[in-house]
Amino acid sequence: MSKTAIDTAEKPEFYLTEEHHPESSTMLGFWLYLMSDCLIFAILFATYAVLGRNYAAGPSPADLFDLPLVAINTSMLLLSSITYGFAMLQMERAKKAETLFWLGITGLFGAVFIALELYEFVHLIHEGAGPSRSAFLSAFFTLVGTHGLHVTFGIIWLVTLMTQVSMHGLIPENKRRLMCLSMFWHFLDVVWIGVFSIVYLMGVLG
Repeated sequence: MSKTAIDTAEKPEFYLTEEHHPESSTMLGFWLYLMSDCLIFAILFATYAVLGRNYAAGPSPADLFDLPLVAINTSMLLLSSITYGFAMLQMERAKKAETLFWLGITGLFGAVFIALELYEFVHLIHEGAGPSRSAFLSAFFTLVGTHGLHVTFGIIWLVTLMTQVSMHGLIPENKRRLMCLSMFWHFLDVVWIGVFSIVYLMGVLG
């Protein structure tokens, strides 16, 4: 028997296993990240709850918010979650082209969402309702802007993953990354439902 064979036979089993990054640890780490993001948004919601009615003799939510526009924007994000779900279904079927197609549609919906949000911000600032106008507007811009930054990061992440899938296919590493982005994207969807309900809907109707 050769020396290599003897050395292999004498090694414990865990030395013979190929080293790789465990999927369970990746998912656990990402869940911990999402929990930290939950704390950030919880603090921002609490801040808005405290400051949301301090208008400093300025405009109130009913004076500023365009609910039909916000409803359209909300539908963009909700549709993007649905199309991401379609992408995940195609990923499980190992269909690369279809996965990329639905990821692309998801990115387009996300881009429209950001474009409408930027339009709203520019319009408010043009009307003299910038973040320095009142405590209410400071809290509003901080909360909604933080969510918008997360969506922007998600789009960049999405484009990066589409490039990786195009180059390397639906390998296990890319599937794991797509799963993490899926959790992140749906998390942002849930946060936005809270923003729409508490900030926009209650602000205009309350």
